[in-house]
Amino acid sequence: MLQKRRLLALSGRVGLALVAAGALLAGLAGAGGRATFPVRPADFSLASWVFLRWLGAVYLIAFCSLAVQARGLIGQNGIVPVAPVLNSLRDSLGKARFLRLPTLFWLRCTDRAICLFCLAGIALALLVMLDIATGPALVCLWALYLSFDLVCDPFLSFQWDALLLETGFLAIFLEQWKITPGLPDTAPSASVLMLFWLLLFRLMFMSGAVKILSEDPAWSRWLAMTFHYETQPLPTPVAYYAHRLPLWFHRLSVPAVFFIELVVPLFLFGPRPAAEAAALILIGFQALIMLTGNYTFFNLLTIGLCLPVLSNQTLAALLPARISAPLLQSVPHQPANELWFLPLAASLGLLNVVPLLRLVTRRLPRWLSRFYESTRPFQLVNSYGLFAVMTTTRPEIIVEGSDDLETWLPYEFKYKPGDTSRPLPWVAPHQPRLDWQMWFAALATADQNPWFLNFVWRLLKGSPEVLALLARNPFPQAPPRYIRALLYDYVFTSPAQRRKTGEVWQRELIGIYLPPVSA
Repeated sequence: MLQKRRLLALSGRVGLALVAAGALLAGLAGAGGRATFPVRPADFSLASWVFLRWLGAVYLIAFCSLAVQARGLIGQNGIVPVAPVLNSLRDSLGKARFLRLPTLFWLRCTDRAICLFCLAGIALALLVMLDIATGPALVCLWALYLSFDLVCDPFLSFQWDALLLETGFLAIFLEQWKITPGLPDTAPSASVLMLFWLLLFRLMFMSGAVKILSEDPAWSRWLAMTFHYETQPLPTPVAYYAHRLPLWFHRLSVPAVFFIELVVPLFLFGPRPAAEAAALILIGFQALIMLTGNYTFFNLLTIGLCLPVLSNQTLAALLPARISAPLLQSVPHQPANELWFLPLAASLGLLNVVPLLRLVTRRLPRWLSRFYESTRPFQLVNSYGLFAVMTTTRPEIIVEGSDDLETWLPYEFKYKPGDTSRPLPWVAPHQPRLDWQMWFAALATADQNPWFLNFVWRLLKGSPEVLALLARNPFPQAPPRYIRALLYDYVFTSPAQRRKTGEVWQRELIGIYLPPVSA
């Protein structure tokens, strides 16, 4: 039986490798010239222009969300202060620190700098949305977000943070670098367009591939969706009702997910009608995910990546006529200059090979591994794949404080489950990063999450910046003498229970996550 499972797993890896290699070769061939695919870059100028405005909105969301949390996460009195970390690395990295860890916080890492960087990100994102100095603004936005990403571990270690950086870097070369607003006067680069299509393919295909390669029985037995709506990090109000759908619906949802993530992306490199249909299916898929889960700006960003796949005519058909008509009249036909970008396009195409190859093997040519690792600090090309292994239960950490070790009062988080009667929230596209990280912390131990111990320390010291990340502080006059953390198992109540008690969740004590500690 074990040998049979290994054989099936090997067959799956080989099959995925062949499919990924075929799509990758198609994408790289298309990036090298227009002859491979019978498309005109001018046909995508409108979608490219709209995509850049969309990306500006996503950047705006990301920086606004970060601005209200950054001091509590990495500030001087935050959970993981950035200044001591950088000071400890400054001497060891020496003059190479900007290459090894390319963050602007090397210049200054005070609370004021954190706030200024967030405000600068917000202002630059507005410029991109208004199409004012978009090129320079995109460069600065990418540098600012990379600066936060590299020093905010573990709070900016999510896949959508990496995706925003990779998308933002490519977008720099999609813009025509004009200062004043207006529609493009030249067609977008064919190579840049192809790299965007390749990024969208890699994001979706890898998300499906990791589910198969993990050999998780929840996926292989078509049971994953029976847990997902209840055990995901931050369910929406719709998730409660989706969880109650019939078993046959949950089981059929699994092959549907595999079809959308593994098969549909292949059509991105096919004839234009098929490619655009694939993009529209992926947009609909992301919209459905948004209904049941608070996945920050991830779904909006993925929808944005589908836009460069749509031709001018298709996008215009989706817009009101009074908006689309003048846009179509301004469609440019002059091609962009490709030659200057081809060396970078070839390098990025080569980097795209690595994450796909690592799905099936760790034995890569040494020169290719070194090349890929040398670019890792800049997040140019990343690996993706959400929910490779499903969580079948929902452990939740409840943090409590006491002055006498007898009476314990709970700290209430803004969005994560705690009070069993609190309604499920709509919070996306904002990401409450502490609430998200608490979901991951519950899947391990306190010792495996050093940041959690720092969090408890800040509560014992009464840090205003950290307390601002919470919904309710049960000790408003002075911090408690002791803090502990209990671990509970949470499940949705039945509709009858909810009508009777008003509670969304019911919970059962699992044990002690962190025994009582004092400052």
